[in-house]
Amino acid sequence: MSLGSIIDSLREFDTALLANTIGYIDPTPAHEYYMGRTIQSVTPSLGPTVGVAVTCELDSSTPGGTADLEVYNQQLAQIEAMEEPAVWVVKTVGSRPNHECVMGDGMAKDLYSVGCIGAVTDGGVRDIIGMLTVPFAAYSCGITIHHCVLRFRAMNQPVEVGGITIQTGDVIHANAEGVIKIPQACLGELAGHAARMYAFEREAHHVFRQSDVSAASKRAQTLALLVKYGFAKS
Repeated sequence: MSLGSIIDSLREFDTALLANTIGYIDPTPAHEYYMGRTIQSVTPSLGPTVGVAVTCELDSSTPGGTADLEVYNQQLAQIEAMEEPAVWVVKTVGSRPNHECVMGDGMAKDLYSVGCIGAVTDGGVRDIIGMLTVPFAAYSCGITIHHCVLRFRAMNQPVEVGGITIQTGDVIHANAEGVIKIPQACLGELAGHAARMYAFEREAHHVFRQSDVSAASKRAQTLALLVKYGFAKS
């Protein structure tokens, strides 16, 4: 199956379900693949967002200086050449972290036109209403009204955003509840396992709701369901 087909299949699932599934099928520690709560969706009606990460660093907060958009223009060309949808992952490196504003709806339209469907950043964004009309999804530390001159730095280097390391080529999955990267080793089989996880959770939640069943019985039933769906051994 092609990477594009895998990405299409993963759009059928919410991000939390995939995070749960990864925990059962892949040895990657959880703290290495889910972002912290500082990274929130500011376009929650647009999820899920699934695509291939393209990384860069940006200083949008340091006073003075002149704009440097060379890296940005190179990344537009890079994204345009990709076969899969891109997710722009931006690490902010300016001197005033609380004043970082990575993009607005103008840049969203520019990025979307070459195949980028969303951005993940530890800075702020603006023009949310305009982003929704593109549609372009954004996951950030919040909304920031303006920025200083934009100075793009390193591109396609590992960046730390939301407490995890993202590299160009990682597959990102995000929705209204947060952002994860999918470990490469389980990427091809994740959708099939996620379908079973969805079925397991539906049955398990029915068990959890029962007020006339003891906690011990619920634990036993849940374990039996994990075995039934292949997430535990009998």
